[in-house]
Amino acid sequence: MKRPGPLLTLLAGLLLGLFMLTLNATSGTKTASSTYREKSPSVSTSPSSTPKSKSKPTPTLSPTPSKTTVANANYAGRTDDDAASVAVSVRDGKAVAYFCDGRYKEAWLRGPVNDDGSMKLTAPNGAVLDGRIEQGKKIHGTVKDEGRKYAFTADKAVKPSGLWRATAKVRGAKIDGGWIVLPNGRQTGIVTRDGKATAAPRIDPETGAVTVDGQQLTAQPVTP
Repeated sequence: MKRPGPLLTLLAGLLLGLFMLTLNATSGTKTASSTYREKSPSVSTSPSSTPKSKSKPTPTLSPTPSKTTVANANYAGRTDDDAASVAVSVRDGKAVAYFCDGRYKEAWLRGPVNDDGSMKLTAPNGAVLDGRIEQGKKIHGTVKDEGRKYAFTADKAVKPSGLWRATAKVRGAKIDGGWIVLPNGRQTGIVTRDGKATAAPRIDPETGAVTVDGQQLTAQPVTP
């Protein structure tokens, strides 16, 4: 019987080589797959998955209470004893008043008006007016002049009633005239000529025209 020849030896070697090749191929695939998984980036947390911080609600501010504003208006009336007239003009928290008996006694007074409508007005001659606006319709108060106190009520006045004044130079004399026109049309006024007071002539309350010592002047509504 003949021994296996070289052909069988060669075939055996080929089978062994094929087996080793198959083994290497299988090992290489596993190694590559393992390496890929190791190098794969770790899954990062999505921003949307981050817990959102709760925003604090903005506190609602309560509105600041607005100050009571005293309305602009004019007031005119008589003292309780009917001895004199009083007129007050209020504008933007200030007031000017005129106290006049129509013969020789008069006083121009000025001062602030408080938010509640109260006022204390003073004059260069020392006269003082204390009053209060009531519901925007009238002023109750007192005028103290030359040691005497006069209580008065002045109702809201609409032009042509109210407070008027005219200043001018007539025949070399300095003229200063003041008029109070009441809502019923009654007038009280004084014209001072170089410091001497006398009863004032009537004015036209529609135009303010007035004739003093033969010269026509134009009185203007008085405001603070």
